[in-house]
Amino acid sequence: MEYYLAIDIGASSGRHILGHLNGDRLVLEEIHRFANGMSEKDGHLCWDVDYIFGEIITGMKKCKQAGKIPVCMGIDTWAVDFVLLDENDKIIGNAVGYRDKRTMGTDRKVYGIISEEDLYKRTGIQKQMFNTIYQLMAVKEQNPQYLEKAESLLLLPDYFNFLLTGVKKTEYTNATTTQLLSPETKYWDYDLIGRMGYPIRIFREIIKPGTSLGMLKDDVINEVGFNCEVIAPATHDTGSAVVAVPSTREDTVYISSGTWSLMGIERTEPDCSINSKEHNFTNEGGYDFRFRYLKNIMGLWMIQSAMKEFEKNYSYAEICSLASAETISSVVNCNDERFLVPESMTAEIKNYCKETGQPVPETDAQIAAVIYNSLAICYKNTLEELENITGRKYGHIHIIGGGSDADYLNSITAKYSNRKVYAGPKEATAIGNILVQMISTKKFAGLTDARECVRRSFEIKEYEPF
Repeated sequence: MEYYLAIDIGASSGRHILGHLNGDRLVLEEIHRFANGMSEKDGHLCWDVDYIFGEIITGMKKCKQAGKIPVCMGIDTWAVDFVLLDENDKIIGNAVGYRDKRTMGTDRKVYGIISEEDLYKRTGIQKQMFNTIYQLMAVKEQNPQYLEKAESLLLLPDYFNFLLTGVKKTEYTNATTTQLLSPETKYWDYDLIGRMGYPIRIFREIIKPGTSLGMLKDDVINEVGFNCEVIAPATHDTGSAVVAVPSTREDTVYISSGTWSLMGIERTEPDCSINSKEHNFTNEGGYDFRFRYLKNIMGLWMIQSAMKEFEKNYSYAEICSLASAETISSVVNCNDERFLVPESMTAEIKNYCKETGQPVPETDAQIAAVIYNSLAICYKNTLEELENITGRKYGHIHIIGGGSDADYLNSITAKYSNRKVYAGPKEATAIGNILVQMISTKKFAGLTDARECVRRSFEIKEYEPF
């Protein structure tokens, strides 16, 4: 049996998923799962990269213990966050996370060098205050000595790959989210980087998803008990998830539903127009140099945060069921920055409703209903924007990822959008990670072949508009 290991690390948890082919179907097995999250360190919200890498090793050891040694492996994580390494490959400062407030005001510094409109025309990436371009401006303004000492910048999955193989490369799909890459050349925009005052020397060679980084280092082999090839999948988790969309049609709209909801389409050419910018769409890199033309929506972060404040410890199925019985009409703007890292999500939702003259939710079920309805309406509005921008009509929506089992949300998404909704697979990111490995090792002829396998292998639920 040939096993392929996907290490899919999200903002709240990580998992090691083994995949293998059983006939013409892909079979998954979870080997290891661990908690993840940002914690305060030196006044900033940071990732504990030593802990994360320790868990990467732990999961690999479990593969050995189970007697299921992968022929290759790949790591994906969220986007934009990075580490700076000195000449001895030691981390300078901390691995500050994207929800940290250090970037407040850095957009004004960036736009003093290049206008917001010109930056979008040049990169095609939507403005989000946590994009790497703004994080680096925060470093430049607050800790300039870090950039003076730095010899390498590695996005987090590239850093973990470096620890495994000793190879320092930057994978394309994640690199696009830095807002420092040209969608035309598919490479670093060195002129832009220089104008920002960031040292060009720290930016490593960009590689395509599916590129082999070689075998494990000797010290890693000794610790985990085996050797295998390390392949860079689409290291941006959404990039991997979109690979697993079970559709080969060109008119497919997807929602990668998790902590964030990423809703969009695949294109072969970017749209860096002012009209696209004004609608806040982004042109993130995808597999095979496709573009994931999408909008970032706050997503299940809102319900995840609210549930920590609820009186009872509900399951997601329970809270969906309770929300479905509510009739409260209030909605909030999911993309309002007040919901990015509030001290209290429930209080922020109540305040928003009060400030906008809407009924204020009081119970846990009402708060959940407001969140789910707000997301579904946001999906509807985003679909309409996509159709207006592209001049095309999209007949259905594919929801993939952890949120694809949110039955109530899927149902009202079909209702509000008046489109048929297909939901699943749940583990889309890990599946896409594995598919890229399998394409790289010639198990699949290409992306179409791989997506047809997904459709055969996993349950896809259907929701009709009502």
